[in-house]
Amino acid sequence: MAETLEIGTPPITVTLKKSARARRFSLRISNVDGTVSLTMPKRAAMRDAVAFAQDHDGWLRKHLNKRPDQIVPTFGGSILLDGIDAPITLGTGRQVRFEAGVLYVPGNDAQVPAKLRAFYKTLARDRLADSSERYAKMVGRSFSRITLRDTRSRWGSCTSDGNLMYSWRLIMAPRAVQDYVAAHEVCHLVEMNHSDAYWRQVAAIYPDYKLQRGWLRKHGAHLHRYQF
Repeated sequence: MAETLEIGTPPITVTLKKSARARRFSLRISNVDGTVSLTMPKRAAMRDAVAFAQDHDGWLRKHLNKRPDQIVPTFGGSILLDGIDAPITLGTGRQVRFEAGVLYVPGNDAQVPAKLRAFYKTLARDRLADSSERYAKMVGRSFSRITLRDTRSRWGSCTSDGNLMYSWRLIMAPRAVQDYVAAHEVCHLVEMNHSDAYWRQVAAIYPDYKLQRGWLRKHGAHLHRYQF
């Protein structure tokens, strides 16, 4: 379990990370979930780490207060799907339905996040599997399997043995962005790097990749605001 400390009132929780490579203290606020981490030299004293964090209390609160609020999906609210803000409405039956731009969710308000999460994961798997198969044919390669995760640091990955992983939250992004990420990872079946040769391969099967990559850089953190 990571070591933490709390500073100020109300308290801010700071996760400590000791690093043999660190030469000084440094604070970081995650763009994804707002968690605060303090990287410190491996042999640094705890009292010095506490003092450093306390000295930066004002800086931390200033930047934390600028962060957008987290969103819990509820009836009467809305959530992104394919890049469109879809209203969430009480539905009938047992399954979530998406019709005419509206999400119909059965059950009570407390069940909405879990039901939407399950619906999004199923939809994301179908979409990304189809896209992956299409682009794999274009590059003349095959992949082993696809897994979905709720990753914080990357939208997808490809292993050396051909396994593809995607964040299911991509289903909230526009369809073109979902397609780009699939093309991006499939190209790693050809080039396991980000060399010039790799990007030429991406451009060959997805010429518009810079626009979609730009969307993720600008709006990607917003997809993590939703709490399921």
